[in-house]
Amino acid sequence: MKKQRIGRMLALLLVCSVMIGFTGCGSGERFMFGTGGTAGTYYAYGGVLAQYMKNYAGYRVTAVSTGGSKANIQSIQDGDYQLGFTQSDVMSYAWTGTQTFEKDGPTHDFRVLGCLYAETVQLITMDENIKTVEDLKGRSVSIGEAGSGVYFNAMDVMNAAGVTIDDIKPQYQSFEDSKESLKDGKIDAAFIVAGAPTTAITELATTNGVYLINIDGELRDRILKECPYYTALTIPAGTYPKQDAAVETITVKATVVVSANLEEDVVYNLTAAIFDHIDEITAENAKGSELDLENAASVTDVPYHAGAAKYYEEHGIKVNTEG
Repeated sequence: MKKQRIGRMLALLLVCSVMIGFTGCGSGERFMFGTGGTAGTYYAYGGVLAQYMKNYAGYRVTAVSTGGSKANIQSIQDGDYQLGFTQSDVMSYAWTGTQTFEKDGPTHDFRVLGCLYAETVQLITMDENIKTVEDLKGRSVSIGEAGSGVYFNAMDVMNAAGVTIDDIKPQYQSFEDSKESLKDGKIDAAFIVAGAPTTAITELATTNGVYLINIDGELRDRILKECPYYTALTIPAGTYPKQDAAVETITVKATVVVSANLEEDVVYNLTAAIFDHIDEITAENAKGSELDLENAASVTDVPYHAGAAKYYEEHGIKVNTEG
């Protein structure tokens, strides 16, 4: 009898351990959060946000390194991820089936959680003779991974400056690869679109020195007129090592989107986990200082998830939830 009791107890312990493994903390739900390359802002910041979602919403959120905006939206569409970072312009392309989503067609399988910070279009070089966008002609230039948001940002900037893809030697590289290629002299310049300071640029500025090219004046005015999803931005002096002067450029918004299939209370809790803890997040990542409810709720062309909308409405802000 004693052996039978021991056997039952061991079986019960085994069942309990399995259940604990499945449930984890909180509700036990596990979500995959698509970010970006390991040298970009998405990845580092996404890791911080995932931890706050785990600590305060009770969901096991895992930040995953990915190809960025388009890949994250497609992974949500495929059901592989439940959250993802995306540039606001790429998000619009996905919803309307234009630009990088023209061949794939529109997808409405995602909803907006909120805009988090400005994603800066940064054109960098180690060649002091490259001073303008026009100087890229005849040069080897990294314009982002094929089909990425960076690619379309680079094309917008170059086209406005009268530089076509045939005028350069295009290289389709990630931030990390662009950094290494610049160091090795394999490319002359690179477009990097991410929150400033960006890890890849900081590392390059620290070890080798780097120049940031201004996107300003008539060129910037032309871009803002032709592509209204951009806004003007100044990168303050001192953002990067040895950067003595401010740099003028343009920006889109880093946005978190979620699966349309997530329940309202889940997305409400995820939203609260971010915006109820702005000061703590800022202490861990400088991008936290840009968290702001008005900015978070500023998207007008893609609908918000009902759970995020509920959170914003409790703070006096109404957003669109209709597709």
